[in-house]
Amino acid sequence: MAYSIQNIKSQLVGGGARSSLFKVTWTYPAGVGAISGEKLQFMCKASLIPSSAVNKVEVDYMGRKIKLAGTRPEFEDWTVTIINDEDFLIRNDLEKWMNLMNGHIDNQQLVSPNDYKADGTVTQLSKDGSKLREYKFKGIFPTNIAQIDLSWDSEDIEEFEVTFSVDWWEVSGITYPKGDNGTGNA
Repeated sequence: MAYSIQNIKSQLVGGGARSSLFKVTWTYPAGVGAISGEKLQFMCKASLIPSSAVNKVEVDYMGRKIKLAGTRPEFEDWTVTIINDEDFLIRNDLEKWMNLMNGHIDNQQLVSPNDYKADGTVTQLSKDGSKLREYKFKGIFPTNIAQIDLSWDSEDIEEFEVTFSVDWWEVSGITYPKGDNGTGNA
């Protein structure tokens, strides 16, 4: 098969997915009393689509190693970058969430994970704004709210990273060729 511009264009469905077309949302635990709600999808400037991995198990057989599929390793942390506004709404809600999990002053902790874990979502959007795929992060809680750098010689808008622990993630919006059930078998 000869390679040509037409071949490439015919394979680039929708002109290619764009890394800048996404939105991020998450829920807060009930005890936070969050007020930043809808603002998050406009102030989250960077996120990621998670990697997917399965460990391999090696079995020795007559001097050779046979490789078999093992279990999934621990799901990687999820990190997002937030643009800070003068109202500090998102950062304030995140700090309240972390304080709910373990207080700065009293060192008290919540006993039940159901009281501090929540869910988050990264939605990949098409150029027309419709949803292409959605990654749902389950059982999340913030483990680090990064510092905000301040400097007299900068006019940059403040931003900070937040790292969440993740129990697992699920994906929706997958489409398979006609007759394929997602396993490669019709």
